[in-house]
Amino acid sequence: MEYKNIFEIKVNWKTITMLIVLAILPNFLGMINLPTVFGFKIHTFQYVIFVAAMLYGPVGGAVSGGIGSMFSAFAMGNPYILGGNILLGLMAGLLFRYGFNIIWSAIIAFAVQLPWLYLTDVYLVGMPVSIVYNLIIALFVSNLVWATAAKYTVRR
Repeated sequence: MEYKNIFEIKVNWKTITMLIVLAILPNFLGMINLPTVFGFKIHTFQYVIFVAAMLYGPVGGAVSGGIGSMFSAFAMGNPYILGGNILLGLMAGLLFRYGFNIIWSAIIAFAVQLPWLYLTDVYLVGMPVSIVYNLIIALFVSNLVWATAAKYTVRR
């Protein structure tokens, strides 16, 4: 059974199930960080957020970013992670919907997320600035890697 078109997607059991998977999967991928020779780790959860943003637009990106960040937010005692990843998914989906390719959507979405990330991590969580700078580099590289992977693996 297929329902009316909401947010320019066909809503049926298949799309609802897929969105649920894309919302839960980043929690598991958030536990995987790939070390680099440059001293930072590449995070893996962004791939799913970008896929959700491409397939389901800003709402899908925001849902995947928010629900998919619950484990990390709880494990790190940093609830602001939720807001940052909701913002990342929302903006990536919005920009993608307006015609940007997913790589540029991810870069601009990260630029929008960056003030939130810096202010909450430094001033509300109390992380040292040097650690936040390393985190910014790791997230930027991760976003580029996974947005590129999403570009070449997702078909509309």
